[in-house]
Amino acid sequence: MSSSAILSAARGSPSTLCRRCLIRSLAARRQQTRSIATTFLEKQEEARKIWEEKAEQIKAGKAPHIWDTFKERGFIKDIAGTEDQIKELMRVKRIGAYVGIDPTAPSLHVGHLLPLMALFWMYLNGFRAVTVIGGATVKIGDPTGRLQSRDPLSRTDITMNITKIHYQLKRIWTNVEQQGERFGYKKQTRIWSRALVNNSMWYNNLSFIEVVSRLFKGMRLGPMLSRETVKRKMEEGDGMGLDEFVYPLMQGWDWWYLFSKQGVQMQIGGSDQYGNIVSGIDCVKRIRDSEPNPLEKMPSDFLHSIFGFTVPLLTDPSGAKFGKSAGNAIWLDQFMTSSFDLYGYFVRRPDNDVEGLLKLFTFLPLEEISKVMEKQNEDPSKRHAQHTLAYEVVALIYGLKEATDVQARHRGMYAKPGDKLVTSYPSNEPPTANMAANFQIDVKLPASLILGKSISRILFAAGLADSVSDGNRLTQHQGAYIGGSPGQAASINKGMDYGELTFTPIKNWFPQDTKNFLIEGKLLILRRGKHFVRVVEMVSDEEWAASGQMYPGEPGTGRVRLLKEALTKAAQEQNLGLQNPVLKKKLLDGAISLYSLKGKAISKELEKHIPESLQIDNNRAKQILDKSLRYVPENGPRATKVKTEIIDEVLERARETLERREAEEAARIQKLKDTPQPAPSISKIRIIRHLT
Repeated sequence: MSSSAILSAARGSPSTLCRRCLIRSLAARRQQTRSIATTFLEKQEEARKIWEEKAEQIKAGKAPHIWDTFKERGFIKDIAGTEDQIKELMRVKRIGAYVGIDPTAPSLHVGHLLPLMALFWMYLNGFRAVTVIGGATVKIGDPTGRLQSRDPLSRTDITMNITKIHYQLKRIWTNVEQQGERFGYKKQTRIWSRALVNNSMWYNNLSFIEVVSRLFKGMRLGPMLSRETVKRKMEEGDGMGLDEFVYPLMQGWDWWYLFSKQGVQMQIGGSDQYGNIVSGIDCVKRIRDSEPNPLEKMPSDFLHSIFGFTVPLLTDPSGAKFGKSAGNAIWLDQFMTSSFDLYGYFVRRPDNDVEGLLKLFTFLPLEEISKVMEKQNEDPSKRHAQHTLAYEVVALIYGLKEATDVQARHRGMYAKPGDKLVTSYPSNEPPTANMAANFQIDVKLPASLILGKSISRILFAAGLADSVSDGNRLTQHQGAYIGGSPGQAASINKGMDYGELTFTPIKNWFPQDTKNFLIEGKLLILRRGKHFVRVVEMVSDEEWAASGQMYPGEPGTGRVRLLKEALTKAAQEQNLGLQNPVLKKKLLDGAISLYSLKGKAISKELEKHIPESLQIDNNRAKQILDKSLRYVPENGPRATKVKTEIIDEVLERARETLERREAEEAARIQKLKDTPQPAPSISKIRIIRHLT
C-alpha cells in the first residue's frame, strides 16, 4: 500500500484525496504547541531554590511564618482543614490562594477588604494571589445567610458592576505594590505572581454535561440539605431554588479550575463563607477523582491538598454585617463614599476597636502599632491611632498622595472637603490608576450621538479625547478600546459575552457599526489607557434634553452662545431693553461683577440664571465677556470702522490708477492713428510675403 493510502486509512479519509488536500487535512489536525523559553525555566528553578531556603529558615526559627502573622494580627476565624497541615504546606510550597467577589453592587465596600488583606499579605510574602470576579455566579446570587432570594440583576447592571469592580481591584493591587515597597517587601520579578480573573471566562465555554458527569453525579443531597443555611431558608424563608442549591457547587468548580490551571490550593473568605469553602473542598476532590484520562489525573498527596480559612466578619457598631442589602455599606468608590468620608469613618471608630483594626487593615509592623497605641493612650482625645488607621486605609485604596491630602483636610488645615474630580483623560500629566479613581465611570449620552456620529466624536463626548481630532488620532493608532469580542470587525462584532469584560481596539468604522457594541441596546464601554474607563448609558434625545446636561462637542452648545442666551434671559426677566446700548453695557458690566464673586460669595442671581456648566472660572468668564459680549457702539466698533476706511481708500486709489492708465492707453492709440505712415520698401514686402 502506498504511503498516501496508509495515511488516508489512518485518518479515516477517502483514498481519493489528492496530495494537496491530504496535506491540508493533516495540517488542520495537527495540535498546536507552545514552546517554553529557557529563561522562564531558569526563573522557575531560581524561585524553587529561594523558596527552599526560606522554608529552612522558617523551620529553624530564623524567619517568620505567614500563618503566625495571620494569627497574631487576628485574621484566622474558622479553618477548613487542620492547622498543622496548612502551616506545613505553606512552609514547603509556594501555593496559590484566592478570594472571590460576586459583583452584586457597583462597588466594593469596606467589608470586602478583610479577606483581601489576608490575600495581600500572602502576595507580599511570595505566594500566588488571585482575585476572582463572579461574572457567572452573580447571575444566580449567593443564598448564604439569606431568608429571601436575591432580586435578579439585569445584564446591563451586571456589566456595569463587573467593569467598576474590575478597575477598583486593579487600582488597589497597584497600591498594594507601593505599600509593599514602603514597608520593605522587595518584589521578586517574575517570581511573585498575581491575577485578576472572571469566572465567566471558563463557564461560558464549559459543557453542562461535563459538570453533571464529573461533579453532580458524585454529590449527595443529604449533606447539602443538612447545611444550616439551606435549612433556615427552607423553614423560615421563601424556599430554596435549584439555582441557589447549586451555587456552592459552582463555587467549587471555580476552585477546581484555579487549582488545576494556576495551582490555587487555598480559599479565603468572610466568616459567612465557611460552608461554601467546605463544600468547595468536597467538590474539588470529587472532580479530581473523576478525571477520565489517567494521564491528566492529578495526585491526591499532601502537596496537592486544598485548604481554606475565614476571616472575622466586619460589622457596624450595632453588630450588623456591612453590605448593600443592609444599607450600611462604606463603599470604596469615590462617587459613592468619598475618600474624605471613608477617612472619617475610620476616625470615628471606638478606642476599643482601633488596635485590632490597625492589625487587620494596615501593613504596619506590630512594633509600630504598639508605638501608635502608646501615643494614643497618652491623649485619647487627639485620636492619633484612628488618624493613623484612616490614613493607611485611604492610602491603600486611593494612594499616598490622596491620603495625605485627606488627612490634612480632616486635621483642619483646609476649611472643607474638596475631592478633586477628573472630568477627562489627563493629557498634561501621567494618567495614574489613583487619578482614575476620581474619574466617574458611568455617564449618559444621547442616542443621536451614539447611533449617528463617528466613534471619534463619541470619544470626545465621553471625556476620553481632547477633541474630535484627538479622537481621530486615537482611532488611527488604535489607542482606545471598546467592550466587544476581540478580533472581530466592527461590522460583524457580536459584542461581549454575557458576564465577561473583553475589549477590542477602536478603529474608524462607520457610525452605524457602533450599535453592534451596545449591551442590551443601551450600554457602551470605552477605555483609554489601562485605567480610564467610561460606561456610557445611551438615553433618548428627549431624556437628554430634559436633563439639561451637555457633552463636549454637542452641536449648538458653544459656551459663548450659551452665555449670551443666559444673559438675554436674565435681561428679559429684569425688563431691560437689549436694544438700548447703555443698558446693554450695564448688563454686561453686571455679569462680569457676578463672575468676580466666583469662589467667594456666589450670587444667587448667578446660580439662578446661569447653569452650573457655565459657571466657569471668573478669569475665563471675563475674557469671554470682554471679547465676545463687550459693549458695541451704535456706529460699529472703532477697529472695524478704521479697517473699512482703509480698504475704501485703497480701492479708490486702485480705481483712479486704472482710469488714468486707460486714458493714457486710449490717447496713445489715437495718436498712432492720426500720424501718417511711410510706404514699405521692396525688401520689407519680400520679407512679409515670405513670412505669410
